[in-house]
Amino acid sequence: MINLEVRKQYQVTIGIECHVQFKTKTKLFSAVGNDAREAAPNTLVSHIDIGLPGALPVLNKEAVHLAARAAFALNSRPQKFSKFDRKHYFYPDLPMGYQITQFDEPIILGGHIDIDVGGETKTIGITRAHLEADAGKSIHPAGKEYSLVDLNRAGTPLLEIVSEPDLHSAAEAKAYAKELWLRMKYADVSEANLYYGNMRFDVNVSVSKTSELGTRTETKNLNSFRSVEKTVDYEVERQIELLEKGTAIIQETRGWNDAKQKTFSQRTKEDAHDYRYFPDPDLPPVTLTDEYIEQVKAEMPDLPDDYRAILTEMGIDAKTTADIVAVPETAQRVKRVYGLAGAAHARRIAFWLLQPQSDDESTEDVTEVSASDDNLIKLSEMVEANKLSSTAAKEVLSELLKTDKDPEAIAADKNLLQVSDEGAIAKIVEQVLAENPKAAEDVKNGEMKAIGFLVGQVMKQSQGKANPSLAQELIKKQLGL
Repeated sequence: MINLEVRKQYQVTIGIECHVQFKTKTKLFSAVGNDAREAAPNTLVSHIDIGLPGALPVLNKEAVHLAARAAFALNSRPQKFSKFDRKHYFYPDLPMGYQITQFDEPIILGGHIDIDVGGETKTIGITRAHLEADAGKSIHPAGKEYSLVDLNRAGTPLLEIVSEPDLHSAAEAKAYAKELWLRMKYADVSEANLYYGNMRFDVNVSVSKTSELGTRTETKNLNSFRSVEKTVDYEVERQIELLEKGTAIIQETRGWNDAKQKTFSQRTKEDAHDYRYFPDPDLPPVTLTDEYIEQVKAEMPDLPDDYRAILTEMGIDAKTTADIVAVPETAQRVKRVYGLAGAAHARRIAFWLLQPQSDDESTEDVTEVSASDDNLIKLSEMVEANKLSSTAAKEVLSELLKTDKDPEAIAADKNLLQVSDEGAIAKIVEQVLAENPKAAEDVKNGEMKAIGFLVGQVMKQSQGKANPSLAQELIKKQLGL
């Protein structure tokens, strides 16, 4: 481990490139299915994806539409003019020998997102975001002396979002990646499933003792927020250690070994001139009208900041708000309930639906909620009206989330409805007081802790059905308090 005093001498600079896979039905330039999650290798491939002679790409207009939505999610606007270029490099999973991308005139220029780290808000600039076709996937079977290539992913529409080098710690890098994931999810441009690689992060890290940036490394294809954080931690430590020994940092592409929690060298990093960019002769420029851009702006859904404002307005604390916003379906439901039934019911339902969050996630594995808004509100109303205890409500909720049956019917079937009949409870209270004279006397003498015992006895005799608040009220009344 590097000495803390030595560590403080270095300025850490981080930039992140994020590849977002758009949720189009077909690929960027061919009419082949875009969902390769369960497909057998090399079954979703066309002559266009592998660049056969005479194959002509045709731009998927829905990819342009989703890129325009992403622009607004990044606090930017889509460019009225953008074009496609060819980026040349040679790799087994790129059969064309070049990637169709956007170089000097991308569809998005500028933008920013705000992140919260340690209670402080920081603005991270977006340099650009460009449309491109993904490459295929190389597979390296363990213990084998060969590699395999799956081209199902070749031609998948991607948006590569390039940040400014405004990040200076692992915590900031993690927060940025998470906020970017949320924005793409809420903007509904991607499935954003990290497990399937719908979003992948390339993390550039450099360290320097001066204001001049150090030599950077790029660790590619990270697919969890935790791996983004751990990569930065490891690279900072590794680079400082090398510099302290007088060894120069090599500009290179690195990979992340999650089992060993360390990065490893893959290849020397190329510069832009190595790619021999030139405009793609087979694709015309993309020209968007002001009318088109305004139509996309008008259709944009609420984004994470909009939900944070609503939840704060409802009186929900920052930590709980973050947990709710982390699951878009929950945040959207809470907002609907707020509009239908008010803050109290929305808060209660929000806490019921909260899911434990993980960093490796993506919250794709959360329990599917089939319950309707109306039935959730009805259940909340039953709690408010003292028809159900909070414990019983959770039992009803568990069934409701799976079946969406009437909550009152569920409670009745499970014999969970509270008794609020004052006469019936008064008789039970009378019996409990007679059977527990010492506790009754203690309460009379001001020892109010004993009243909890007596309420418990009432609940026991009523088989948990008595309204505890009413039971306590009747105990005091019968004791003349």
